[in-house]
Amino acid sequence: MADLVESVESVEQLTTVWRAMVLDRDPGADVRDLPGIAVRWADCRFAFWNCITLTDVRAEAGLLGQRLNQAVDIMRSKKRPGFLWIFEDLLEDEARAMLREAADQAGLQLAFPGTGMAGDLLPLPEPVHPELTFVRVTTGEQLRAYADINSRAYGMPLEDGRDGLVGSTLWKNQVYAYLGMRDGVPVTCAGTVEADGRLFVVLVATDPQWERRGYGEAVTRKALYEGARATGLTRATLHATAAGAPVYPRIGFQPNSPMYFYSLKG
Repeated sequence: MADLVESVESVEQLTTVWRAMVLDRDPGADVRDLPGIAVRWADCRFAFWNCITLTDVRAEAGLLGQRLNQAVDIMRSKKRPGFLWIFEDLLEDEARAMLREAADQAGLQLAFPGTGMAGDLLPLPEPVHPELTFVRVTTGEQLRAYADINSRAYGMPLEDGRDGLVGSTLWKNQVYAYLGMRDGVPVTCAGTVEADGRLFVVLVATDPQWERRGYGEAVTRKALYEGARATGLTRATLHATAAGAPVYPRIGFQPNSPMYFYSLKG
């Protein structure tokens, strides 16, 4: 039951944070809470802001197939590609076992896996890294650098990341977003934002040429430290990619539901 509670927390955190992020990008964005489906779709070039999530708890196989078809119909109606996020632990065993086959039949392909994580881990000590200084994102130039690091880390054109972040007032005012600077050059980034009494960690990335030096962990600790200091919150949640998942338990996060990011075929 505890695992299910944390999985529900994880999907609720996603829908809460993504509502703010998507509406910040476009006040007219498609933000709907349908039965079993949360739509958070800015229809912009930054694919992470084009998101649909299945929200049924203990969904059975038949319902899963129905929801997948509904999600595909919505995704096909959009101009820009995005992802369907599925939290495995919200599914009944039979639905979980047939997920990949059902997704394939609906016209979806697995883009990459992830893991929901949470922890009562704050306060953390103020982080330090011998090769980095930390700067909070408050200017357009810094926000563009933050976007570019994400684009490089996820293999996207720079303009895609910039389309998701550049010009945002939310990111410069409400997100505790930090750059890790090496010799004055931004090489890593992480942000936290308040969501329903928790801090949500968002868009952690390191420039690929500077990976495996502890930069991502250090800047995530900085974003958590500053977010907790500003808000007084002590619980944090995040959604990790496979590459990032080993980092977060060192900070105090524990995994809950496996996640899958699906995109339309072709």
